Amino acid sequence: MSETTKRRPVWLVLVAVSLPMFMAALDNLVVTNALPVIRAEFGASLEELTWMVNAYTLSFASLILMASALADRFGRRRVFAIGLVVFTLASLACGFSDEAWMLIVARAIQGAGGAALMPLSLTLLSTSVPERVRPAAIGIWGGISGLGVALGPLIGGAVVEGLNWQAIFWLNVPIGLICLPLIRYALPESRGRVQRLDFVGLLLAGLGVFALVFGIVRGNDAGWTSAEVLVPLIGGAILLLAFVWWETRVTAPLLPLRLFRNRSFTAANLVGVVFSLGVFGAVFILIQFLQLVQGASPLHAGVMTMPWTMAPLLVAPLTGLITPRVGTRPVIVAGLACMTAGLIWIAAVLDPRVAYPVLVPPFVLAGIGMGLVFAPLATAVLDGMAPEDQATASGTNSTAREIGVALGIATLTAIFTAAGGELTPTGFTDAAVPAIIVGGIALAIATLIGCAIPKRRPTQPEYPRADASPHTRQHPDKKEGAP
Repeated sequence: MSETTKRRPVWLVLVAVSLPMFMAALDNLVVTNALPVIRAEFGASLEELTWMVNAYTLSFASLILMASALADRFGRRRVFAIGLVVFTLASLACGFSDEAWMLIVARAIQGAGGAALMPLSLTLLSTSVPERVRPAAIGIWGGISGLGVALGPLIGGAVVEGLNWQAIFWLNVPIGLICLPLIRYALPESRGRVQRLDFVGLLLAGLGVFALVFGIVRGNDAGWTSAEVLVPLIGGAILLLAFVWWETRVTAPLLPLRLFRNRSFTAANLVGVVFSLGVFGAVFILIQFLQLVQGASPLHAGVMTMPWTMAPLLVAPLTGLITPRVGTRPVIVAGLACMTAGLIWIAAVLDPRVAYPVLVPPFVLAGIGMGLVFAPLATAVLDGMAPEDQATASGTNSTAREIGVALGIATLTAIFTAAGGELTPTGFTDAAVPAIIVGGIALAIATLIGCAIPKRRPTQPEYPRADASPHTRQHPDKKEGAP
């Protein structure tokens, strides 16, 4: 529960939680426009470029749930601030990297700091603003989150062209220094349920996800039937199954499986994985297309994606006002359908000589879809959640989405490579088309999954509270002995 404190203005709370979250979201893809420059400077392979993105997302995904557990135990604001410090220092290390492996390691540490920022920003927002303005605040938060992801290529391109690729990381340092005192002033401290930390669960989940992505990344180069690929793929699947088994046995699980009794929570997390797999894997491919095939500079490539990247800024805040009236399901399904159509449209017109105006309509359609999905998905995750479970619920969704980002980039890059793709103007497009089509198919599947989300927000938790024994669990509004 939140400690008693004077409530700060809503706009100040939004700034305090959104700026660090924006940096963490931005750094998912901020490096993509710099990859051709980094490849030339380091002589990096396509696999190394993939890991420069995935080192961040894997570390991020693997540690989110542990960060949420630590926040419940030691204070959400405190862990949020520590995560910001780690993220800021790691950004500095990224900028000083002069070899590919150093940048990959620094990106992994940066992801560890980001793991505390994304989920806790939503939890701190929901506990720091009045309930009557919460939907609108979450809508704005969702818009900023989507904008951070979408503007990554644009900001990365602008900085690389105006300064150098290192500056895309150095920019995080002054922002981090500004945010630290703001967090202390604007956000009340809050805690969740204090319990033992599930280090075994963290190890099983983290190693399982890492092994799966490693196997996918190495599949084309090493051969899909080689031991180097089969061992991590099979081992990763076994580790994740062991994680599920362990979570049903341990008294203080890292991820309480009872949360999945909530249909909105379950469907929203499945959507998060598949949606992120499709859209961010495709963005990774498209940014390379604009630079390598059409000869755009990093900044020009970022500007060319603006019809996509700017749409969420306009659309996402409106969803915070619409969703309470129509429910989360219609908005999420409409957004996913727009993104599906956008990617299939892009794949249909993609050609080395395609005129830019031809790409604008599908870019806009995909951007509108992203704006419709981000905030309602966050709302759907928290529907029916007890206050002490909100950090874990938000952390689970952030984990799902980051796993989707990592798997999407790895999977679509593997499809690109398997189709004979090369990082050359003549060897790129024919292999990029099937990769983008697979991204569109993933979004179509996410659209179908989204139909399982309850249309309207439940008014009561859909599962028994964790602190109730099997013999005393009751409806939240009924007192003991009531009929």
